[in-house]
Amino acid sequence: MNLRYGLLAGSLLAASVTLGSVLVSAPVFAQPVQGLYMSGEGGATFNQGQVIRNSSARDQFRTGAIGLGAIGWGLGNGFRVELEGHYRNNDLKTVGGNAAYHARADGRQQESGLMANALFDLDIGKSWLFPYFGAGIGYGWQNMNTTITGNVNGASYNQHVSGSYGNFAYQGIFGLSFPMPWVVGLSATAEYRFWTMLGPQSHHSVVTGSETTLAAMNGDYGFRNGNRDSRTDFNHSLMLGLRYEFNPAPPPPPPPSTNAVPAPAENRTYLVFFDWDRSDLTDRARSIVAVAAQASTNTQTTRIEVNGYTDNSAAHPGPQGEKYNQALSLKRAQVIKAELVRDGVPGPAIDIHGYGDANPLVQTAANTREAQNRRVEIILH
Repeated sequence: MNLRYGLLAGSLLAASVTLGSVLVSAPVFAQPVQGLYMSGEGGATFNQGQVIRNSSARDQFRTGAIGLGAIGWGLGNGFRVELEGHYRNNDLKTVGGNAAYHARADGRQQESGLMANALFDLDIGKSWLFPYFGAGIGYGWQNMNTTITGNVNGASYNQHVSGSYGNFAYQGIFGLSFPMPWVVGLSATAEYRFWTMLGPQSHHSVVTGSETTLAAMNGDYGFRNGNRDSRTDFNHSLMLGLRYEFNPAPPPPPPPSTNAVPAPAENRTYLVFFDWDRSDLTDRARSIVAVAAQASTNTQTTRIEVNGYTDNSAAHPGPQGEKYNQALSLKRAQVIKAELVRDGVPGPAIDIHGYGDANPLVQTAANTREAQNRRVEIILH
């Protein structure tokens, strides 16, 4: 059995490597899985020898087949959950025990189950390969239908085992997914699963033979009419399959072209603040104007806009005060323009405006002195 495990595992690994080499040079789409997906897989299944309760006998199985399907939901952060249904079939080969007991079997064991799985996709930095692992719990059913023919101390017997048994089941999962570049959302998978059901698994048993044989089987080997129980059920499966996402992540954007036209630079704004009823510049204000002037020469600037403002306070409220503030805001803009010119900015490139107490940075009550509203905005376009 170990040799068969190794040969099939080697074949599955070779298939995975071949698939990976085909995909490595092709563009693929983003993982991890997000939203609804469906998957289907099939492959080979191996039952370990199942120990028969109250005896030294052990059921031995041939390599069988497995098929499963799942529907799941990816959370977009590597985690996903799914509901799975599966079916396994293994032919029973022999029933082995001590030297006094050996039997040939003709029949099969079928297993099915419903499982809830939680999985995590690993990002290893390869766009064509995403390992994943997980675990699941659920409920399984084991069906036996086999005829066992053997002898005990030279006396022959026949035993027919049949019926179904269900119990809690759990499994471990490890797999590799390979996103398919030619179908968005489609991935090939290569997977190993270990599955087991809690025991003992009980099935109906009918034994026929001589009275001496039956007495020996009941006394020494635990076989009798009624129930035949197996204490273990350990299953290994190797599969290949496909998984399809209904809402795949969008493909990554193409790399930027070296010949692309550079995007226009965003507008830059510099603020210069003034004391109440003043238009002269402080040292701090001059340094801000100098920075704006230097920025205008180092960037692709097409126009410089200088807008002056006041707060809504005035020595004489009413129309006279509004007229005064309008003139003061324009005077502040003119002072800033003159300073920009002194710092090397061409005068024709500068547009000035005075807006009085319109467009305040801070909303205030009427006739309020607010320092942040007494300003000039230098906007580099």
